[in-house]
Amino acid sequence: MTMSTSHSPLYESTLKSLPLLGRGKVRDNYAVGNDKLLIVTTDRLSAFDVIMGEPIPNKGRVLNQMADFWFAKLSHIVPNHNTGIDPATVVAADEADQVKGRAVVVKRLEPILVEAVVRGYLAGSGWKDYQATGSVCGVTLPPGLKNAEKLPEPIFTPAAKAEMGHHDENITYDEMERRIGTELSATIREISIKLYKEAAEYAATRGIIIADTKFEFGLDTRGELFLMDEVLTADSSRFWPADGYQVGTNPPSFDKQFVRDWLETQSWGKTPPAPKLPDDVIAKTAEKYEEALQRLTGQSLA
Repeated sequence: MTMSTSHSPLYESTLKSLPLLGRGKVRDNYAVGNDKLLIVTTDRLSAFDVIMGEPIPNKGRVLNQMADFWFAKLSHIVPNHNTGIDPATVVAADEADQVKGRAVVVKRLEPILVEAVVRGYLAGSGWKDYQATGSVCGVTLPPGLKNAEKLPEPIFTPAAKAEMGHHDENITYDEMERRIGTELSATIREISIKLYKEAAEYAATRGIIIADTKFEFGLDTRGELFLMDEVLTADSSRFWPADGYQVGTNPPSFDKQFVRDWLETQSWGKTPPAPKLPDDVIAKTAEKYEEALQRLTGQSLA
């Protein structure tokens, strides 16, 4: 597979032409007027909620391109935050390199502080939860399921968004209703399952299983619901290659698994600062992200 090497990694954007609103684990957000944002997807990587000290080359551009692909593909289900405005037109000319291929100009929305997690397979924390309780986030499942097994139907398991540096906390659907209301909860659950099912069906035709994913939503000033942030990227989803899938074992995934596996061999307390990532782990991770993009979308990195 050909790796793209023409762009130098971007660990942190330094735009002076727009006001910086804040930096997340991976994205830097800037204000564009009062009603829009510029979101720059950097090459930062976080694992175990700790941001690594080294960038993963091209990761931000892969995530940006993948999210754009899905936003366009799923826009008939729910409107999304994209405006279609070229990011290079809202920054100074000498800053265009920082946004090329890795930024979007989006509608400024009121974020809903509940993450919409949909699980189609038993994996990760869901598998641990099931082993202990027979359910996942309060959703009772049939007995006797194995690790990585496909669920009879996708389940909706919301999470409360945590402050930076803290783990998002799984909550029950009842708790979600208490936080944002019954009507909005029902709408988000229905849309999220619809998005997941359509995406999973498409990904299956490309030889990829989407085991689980999370969606984020926001409301505009009229109270209309929009899909926002990122969608169905290797950072927000668990992608498994179908040809490596076997019930009962953890399939290899298209994300930060190389980084996580390596970190698990290090003696650190999963708190900052993270150990320095070796070059081969960085290279393998970059390759996995690009492979996911190519396999899922049929596109090379633009």
